[in-house]
Amino acid sequence: MSRKPGGFLQEASHQITAGGSAGLVEICLMHPLDVVKTRFQIQRGKTDPTSYKSLGDSFRTIFRTEGLFGFYKGIFPPIMAETPKRAVKFFTFEQYKKLLGHASLSPGLTFAVAGLGSGLTEAVVVNPFEVVKVSLQANRNAFTEQPSTFVQARRIITTEGLGFRGLNKGLTATLGRHGVFNMVYFGFYFNVKNIIPVNEEPTLEFLRKFGIGLVSGTIASIINIPFDVAKSRIQGPQPEPGKIKYRTCFKTMATVYKEEGFLALYKGLVPKIMRLGPGGAVMLLVYEYAYAWLQENW
Repeated sequence: MSRKPGGFLQEASHQITAGGSAGLVEICLMHPLDVVKTRFQIQRGKTDPTSYKSLGDSFRTIFRTEGLFGFYKGIFPPIMAETPKRAVKFFTFEQYKKLLGHASLSPGLTFAVAGLGSGLTEAVVVNPFEVVKVSLQANRNAFTEQPSTFVQARRIITTEGLGFRGLNKGLTATLGRHGVFNMVYFGFYFNVKNIIPVNEEPTLEFLRKFGIGLVSGTIASIINIPFDVAKSRIQGPQPEPGKIKYRTCFKTMATVYKEEGFLALYKGLVPKIMRLGPGGAVMLLVYEYAYAWLQENW
């Protein structure tokens, strides 16, 4: 039986509201780790004079030289993008899942393909915000000396334009990052959640979902991080001013591998997992509980 238009619109509004709420909560809790992750990804090896010695050294150095707010550099672009970004992530996942329900795919494959589609759609929406965010996170001046989000965005548009060398540079790497992440993230979470029995005790059920979400975010982070490193190199400051070394996704990966070794493609993995492991669990839980509440009360 077909869904009435009003029913669809109400359900869509619930998905969008719950998805936006999930993203806002996650970014506010986990942004400092995103700053650290980006710093590790844009440093070019031990010869880089600004290289951090360890994860602890990065936290100490940022706090000492940039202050507490240094950990929140670049937070406004993701906050501005997080509501539409996560709304797009969860809403399009649900819609792709429905659309794929008409195809002869197994339920497990349906979750993964719907996740891939949602990630690619999400990437197109979020990429301009990512360009501004990375350029702000790469700035090592004190927080009070850093340009504002709007000033930085205007500078990028004025000097580099709106295209693939300006506000939309690194789009291919962002497509790869989000597409691969969401494919694994949603595919693993919903498949495993359907296998492990539901617990009637609310606290244990919460922990069941959190645990599955934690593993989902961790595995997805490990698999997609080469795209993330490429994205940070392309969108961050180039090694030589006025010369573009990192231009395209796969060529950037090849250059990093050739010059710095295989492990360089996994730079920033620890802070990324620390953020997107629990952060991925937080997003799914906030989305599911907020969506269920909205369905019951609105």
